[in-house]
Amino acid sequence: MKSLPKIYPFQATESKIYKLWEKSGYFNPDNLPPTPSGHRQDKFCIIMPPPNANDPLHIGHAVFITLEDLMIRYNRLRGKKTLWVPGTDHAGFETQVVFEKKLEKEGKNRFSMSREEFYNAVYKYTQKNKKIVRQQLKMMGASCDWSREKFTLDKDIINLVYETFAQLYHNDLIYRGQRIVNYCPKHKTALSDLEVKYETEEGKLYFIKYNFTNNSERYLEVATTRPETIPGDLALAVNPKDSRYQSIIGQTVIEPITERVIPVIKDKRVEIGFGTGVLKVTPSHDPVDFEIGQEHQLGQRPIIDLNGKFNELAGPLNGLSIKEGRAKVLTLLQDKNALIKEESYSHEVGHCYKCFSVIEPMVMDQWFVRMTTPYQNQKSLRDLAWDAVKQKQIKIIPAKFEKVFFHWLKNLKDWNISRQIFWGIRIPVYYCREQNNSACQQQKGIIVSAKKITKCPYCGSHDIIQDPDVLDTWFSSSQWPFVTLMSNQENDFEEFYPTQVMETGWDILFFWVARMIMMGIYRTGKIPFETVYLHGLVRDKDRQKMSKSKGNAIDPLGVSRLYGTDALRMSLIIGNSAGNDIIISEDKIKGYRNFANKIWNVSRFIDLNLQNFEPQNQIKLTSHDKKLLNDLVKIEKKVTGYLDNFQFSLAGETIYHYFWHTFADKIVEEAKIRIREKNNDQAAQYLLYSILKNCLILLHPFMPFVTETLWQRIIVPREPNKKNANLLLVANWPIE
Repeated sequence: MKSLPKIYPFQATESKIYKLWEKSGYFNPDNLPPTPSGHRQDKFCIIMPPPNANDPLHIGHAVFITLEDLMIRYNRLRGKKTLWVPGTDHAGFETQVVFEKKLEKEGKNRFSMSREEFYNAVYKYTQKNKKIVRQQLKMMGASCDWSREKFTLDKDIINLVYETFAQLYHNDLIYRGQRIVNYCPKHKTALSDLEVKYETEEGKLYFIKYNFTNNSERYLEVATTRPETIPGDLALAVNPKDSRYQSIIGQTVIEPITERVIPVIKDKRVEIGFGTGVLKVTPSHDPVDFEIGQEHQLGQRPIIDLNGKFNELAGPLNGLSIKEGRAKVLTLLQDKNALIKEESYSHEVGHCYKCFSVIEPMVMDQWFVRMTTPYQNQKSLRDLAWDAVKQKQIKIIPAKFEKVFFHWLKNLKDWNISRQIFWGIRIPVYYCREQNNSACQQQKGIIVSAKKITKCPYCGSHDIIQDPDVLDTWFSSSQWPFVTLMSNQENDFEEFYPTQVMETGWDILFFWVARMIMMGIYRTGKIPFETVYLHGLVRDKDRQKMSKSKGNAIDPLGVSRLYGTDALRMSLIIGNSAGNDIIISEDKIKGYRNFANKIWNVSRFIDLNLQNFEPQNQIKLTSHDKKLLNDLVKIEKKVTGYLDNFQFSLAGETIYHYFWHTFADKIVEEAKIRIREKNNDQAAQYLLYSILKNCLILLHPFMPFVTETLWQRIIVPREPNKKNANLLLVANWPIE
């Protein structure tokens, strides 16, 4: 037999090994061979967090691929029936932003295309990217079942999402209403609270006079960061406990730009310690003001349109942009001697999380999900998630995020799920133009249907219009665990739901995880997963967040081609504890490339020194040999315990140090003398072969390519008749 090359040739072997795994069919749980004890009884399932189908994978994706593949491979080796469902996300707003940037470079925009043309163009774009993502996942060694791959715009997925929408609507948990929402003037769409990125900015606090109507010599001093919204004021408010202003509650003042008369009211939401303690109430353009306006029935006065321009209600600001309007207001206030002073002021400003435009709060007709309202005399959606975690039905790792989870739920508001974009799942609501018909009036002209309709069921009209908005992408992805299984093979949902682990980044605990828990329990009556494992963000050696703009981003496929996929995987596992940021550098990846070569060189030496060795022969071992094998059992138990408790870094460190510093540096060196002096000492050969074999199994979840390559070269030829020995992928974990 030709000897192994001196250096591990990962470029020449990785794709061959992956094809070998694919050909076996063992990524599919239905094809897995039986274990020595018989049929695979226990199940282990992970639903892949779907990468966006709008761009290639980045280093953050490499983290989840590595950790999830580690868990899948480990549990497959433990004899479980393992299923890892792959998929990609249409990613709604994010994909539309990416595609619109592409159009801009071509001198085009979406408004020059029909809705259908735009949708089809984006669909074609995502399908092309989907293929790239799939290939990248394979290069990373992802052992998922490609026969069950899903896309969030698959027809069967959309149908199930529509069924959930209809069910929520009929349970009065979805409604359309005029509420204040976060609006991005650049992209002309509403965003949820979670899609607003708040940043501290240095601004100004403006102190402005509002003269009393009954005495022009007297005035109230109001502090505001947004003087440009003065024409939208409908009241001034003071805190009922503020002793300074008790006598003026109920009086009226003159708003200084359009000179309207507005009342002074009392409201407990006014912060006594902010500014002067007097708040200008602009219900159409501030979330807190909106709530105050609702309670005091102030009505609405929207002065900014959907293009981010002031309208006629803004008086002298009509037609100006928000920035221009502010400059104009300040000039007008100075001319009227109404601007008392300006002070520097640091405050949090909301931005669109994609384009970083300043968010404009707007009152709009939108679709909302009731998050805190009980349905059918039962719990609210919030209660479902709260109880599942509180009662330990779902475990969050690390536990510190439970406190954060409950804090977020405590302050939850209704969820705005409609987006004014073209790309995504269209809202399954239809309107009939024949609304004068009494039957239609009774139904408010709205038809909610999980199936596409062309004819109004109430008046018989064919003139049906579908709601133009699309669903927030998080609404469909909140259903991902059950819709993937329900839409796949016939018994998948019954067999694999709930899943065992949801592994994802801590930064989308609220965006996604909490909502999956709510929707999963609401729709199926069961939790969607038993454990939530949260990984950290990837940072460079200086603990800076990685980004293309900073020039410190690492291309996972690029470094895989340079140093091997196994080296990248180990660098992402070692030093990576749940919930903490992951430090990675090219030097770290190089270090684990050296480890892969160490495994290779040790295996090469053993392979060269196994002449005339038969693993099945009875061999008499020394007491020292037995001790060394017993020490290995302790290591196996230690690694198993760490993996069972999601302590992946500790498991990796343990096998790394054992292989290099105990096996390679001590056991192999001692055995060399025995093999040389006793002319292939069979006890020494058995010792080396047994330890190497078990180490390859222990290392396989971490470094699948080099271990499978060596398994095929060293183990398979020597154990050709042993059950499942043909692939390390389905070997038996040493500790049962």
